[in-house]
Amino acid sequence: MKKLIINGTVVTASDTYQGDICIENGVITAIGKRLPQEGAEVVDASGRYVFPGAIDPHTHLDMPFGGTVTKDDFETGTIAAAFGGTTTIIDFCLTNKGEPLQTAINTWHAKAKEKAVIDYGFHLMIGEITDEVLQELPKVIQEGITSFKVFMAYKNVFQVDDGTLYRTLLEAKKLGALVMVHAENGDVIEYLTKQALVEGHTAPIYHALTRPPEIEGEATGRACQLTGLADSQLYVVHVSCREAVQKIAEARNAGFDVWGETCPQYLVLDQSYLEKPNFEGAKYVWSPPLREKHHQEALWTALKNGQLQTLGSDQCSFDFHGQKDLGKGDFTKIPNGGPTIEDRVSILFSEGVKKGRISLNQFVDITSTKIAKLFGLFPRKGTIAVGSDADLVIFDPHVERVISASTHHMAVDYSAFEGMRITGEPVSVLSRGKFIVRDKQFVGKPGQGQYIKRAQYGGALASKENATVL
Repeated sequence: MKKLIINGTVVTASDTYQGDICIENGVITAIGKRLPQEGAEVVDASGRYVFPGAIDPHTHLDMPFGGTVTKDDFETGTIAAAFGGTTTIIDFCLTNKGEPLQTAINTWHAKAKEKAVIDYGFHLMIGEITDEVLQELPKVIQEGITSFKVFMAYKNVFQVDDGTLYRTLLEAKKLGALVMVHAENGDVIEYLTKQALVEGHTAPIYHALTRPPEIEGEATGRACQLTGLADSQLYVVHVSCREAVQKIAEARNAGFDVWGETCPQYLVLDQSYLEKPNFEGAKYVWSPPLREKHHQEALWTALKNGQLQTLGSDQCSFDFHGQKDLGKGDFTKIPNGGPTIEDRVSILFSEGVKKGRISLNQFVDITSTKIAKLFGLFPRKGTIAVGSDADLVIFDPHVERVISASTHHMAVDYSAFEGMRITGEPVSVLSRGKFIVRDKQFVGKPGQGQYIKRAQYGGALASKENATVL
């Protein structure tokens, strides 16, 4: 059935205007004023913004880590994402050395199939460069997985050496893929961690103290230099500190094709949370760690001036009881990650737009449009335009609320932002023209999310045929 969203304030990365949006067969077919309403279901968005559905470029759903598995899977995680105004996620597919890449990809498809309520794609972890891996990569690109993740940290688990990172950058340049990097110096972290444990330092705060910002800045700078040498393209995930921002800015000023992402937790939380009593600091253990408060202003400034371009959630939830508490007596055994997928968009609106740190159009660019362009989803996703998917968020900019685990939709037993007062929230969310959330009630169904084959880096995704139901 045709839908007509009327009387809303339509906001894209470049424009803000009053207008009506006509939706047919899952796509936007007309935008204007006083569009004909005959035969249409009319949705009145008076007093509200209409945004393009947000895209989360950084999630870890149903992911094994440290002997356990993230609490939120593709069902609970994407439901929570939808309530937060996100209509597409890109999840990280972890590979195992010595196994075909396709084995890992098939595993991730199985995790998502019949569960995801919104559209999704995958990034592929590169843990080694062998002849077999090099032979498989062109097929990976054909499957629409056009971004590769490399870890410079988690020694003896995920970390690769500089040679592997450099060769990945070279291959990505040839294949049209974007290389994503977790930039921390894993070798130095291993040394500092061992020293802390020898000295009897086992509390959660030592997770942060053994991963200082200088280590993130050093690794970020090294990755940027290797990108310039390879004449390739790089996306630095979860930037948390001033030192990393400076290295990204230097690389971009030198003409390198380098991009940076931060996350809501680094914008509003700080290192002191890891010192909470009764082991509650474990709730805030993730990597890179939370930083001292002065780093927040550097991140906000970087978002405003374009040195950082996107906001991911780094959703990676573990229960406090039964998972995080595995690290009692040894901070290295605390599963790394936090629940952030549901609050990403609203926190940026409340702390960014409402407080004058970024503009409304920048907000849309940071949460949706720039992500779509970098990861081969634009213009099908990431904007409100004729021919684009009808992924839309009807957003109330005035409502005030308190974030709490008692009301969130994630499966995890705590909120990283418990008690935080914010302004603004999604009221209704549509994915390809179908309501997933309507008047703050879930009306979607598991399995209706589609796997999206993404275009190569710098390419466009305009054809609806690229949606594949597996």
